[in-house]
Amino acid sequence: MQTLNVLGTPYTITVRKYKEDEAFERESIDGYCDRYLQQIVICDMTTCKGWEYESAEAARSAQRQILRHEIVHAFFDESGLADSSFKVDGPWAKNEELVDWIALQGPKIYAAWQEAGAL
Repeated sequence: MQTLNVLGTPYTITVRKYKEDEAFERESIDGYCDRYLQQIVICDMTTCKGWEYESAEAARSAQRQILRHEIVHAFFDESGLADSSFKVDGPWAKNEELVDWIALQGPKIYAAWQEAGAL
């Protein structure tokens, strides 16, 4: 288990086998960020349903992408954006709030990705 600093809040990163976490099958997901437990959980893709014949390299690459995705969720959560993201006016790529947020938090997210080995 690894710990990651997300805007001053420690998050644990856990990799679990597909059968070890019922959320993977129940929610049809391969990772999640629990803001209440400050925990990021990703699936060991070599054990994931439908990935039986993929290469170990493909599985590692997928896990890094999933980890980056969940780290972004953690940054949104710790920035207070989790509960205010139900409505977007206009195209999301033109949303100035989101663009500003990425511009401000991008270097910190990149550092977190590096720290977590997600690159």
